[in-house]
Amino acid sequence: MQIDLRSDTVTKPTEAMLVTMMSAQVGDDVFGEDPTVNALEQKSAQMFGFEAGLFCPSGTMTNQIALKVHTQPLDEVIMHRLSHVYNYEVSGYAFHSGVAVRLLEGDNGRINAKDIAPLIQGKNDWEPNTRLVLIENTVNKGGGTVYSLAQMRQVAEVCKQHKLLLHLDGARIFNALVAQNMEAAQLQGMFDSISVCLSKGLGAPVGSVLLGNKQFIAKARKVRKVFGGGMRQAGFLAAAGIYALENNIDRLAEDHRRARVLAETLQQQDYVVEVLPTETNIVIFRLDDKLSGEKFVNRLAENNIKAIAFGPQWIRFVCHLNFTDEMLAEAVSVLQKIGFY
Repeated sequence: MQIDLRSDTVTKPTEAMLVTMMSAQVGDDVFGEDPTVNALEQKSAQMFGFEAGLFCPSGTMTNQIALKVHTQPLDEVIMHRLSHVYNYEVSGYAFHSGVAVRLLEGDNGRINAKDIAPLIQGKNDWEPNTRLVLIENTVNKGGGTVYSLAQMRQVAEVCKQHKLLLHLDGARIFNALVAQNMEAAQLQGMFDSISVCLSKGLGAPVGSVLLGNKQFIAKARKVRKVFGGGMRQAGFLAAAGIYALENNIDRLAEDHRRARVLAETLQQQDYVVEVLPTETNIVIFRLDDKLSGEKFVNRLAENNIKAIAFGPQWIRFVCHLNFTDEMLAEAVSVLQKIGFY
């Protein structure tokens, strides 16, 4: 049995999702004529209370489009130092948009609203203009940590007070919503744009949707085109996204349950020094200094478990719909029996 805990991006479409994809009605989306893409964009926008949506190949693209549309060169974006946009998008904010970033600390990747105002710049010629605040929910590098509704509202209120735009990198926003028994509609009015990923826990093979008002999305379509993201008969992919939104949200709670079991198991092992709080489907833990991440990952591979190192001593596991209870039992057994000392 091969167990893959590297990421929730390794999921493969279920048989039912494949059937839905193959029966999709399609057209040329660059001409706005793919009915299934249009349906996905409308469905996603309505769920979160936005006017419009834009289907893109990846969450990196939706984030980078949002930055490009919201800002101009000489602007600055406030985000947490653990943000995906900062760590894993190849400094695209500088490459595409010519903007600077101002990094914040905070509890496992979460920005504290009170820390935003002191960082606002732009009064002097030598300062960039603070234009946008970006938060990520859940926080990947923070261990899948979740912003509460109150925390998001506080950040949104500060942004409104200081006339700053607010973007949500919602790569795993449904994990956050499920973890707190919230509905997507409860976020309505807080954000100027949201990126929603379909290809992680929701199990679609490709794609993210960028949400905003009609004017924002009209500009975003043009940026998507220059980024090379204009797709043609993309309805086959969009159909998977619709299926995921209709069938795979509630089941995220299963991934969270399995992640907690992994976290509890790891906390009991003498080769583990620390396990970050496990709120959703991500488990990040630190190994004893005598054990390298590379050695640990290699030993897991010898036991048919795939994982990735998140640093010299840090490891990340991610639960997903292709990680079953049978696999969980095997992973727990390996973690308990594997020896390093």
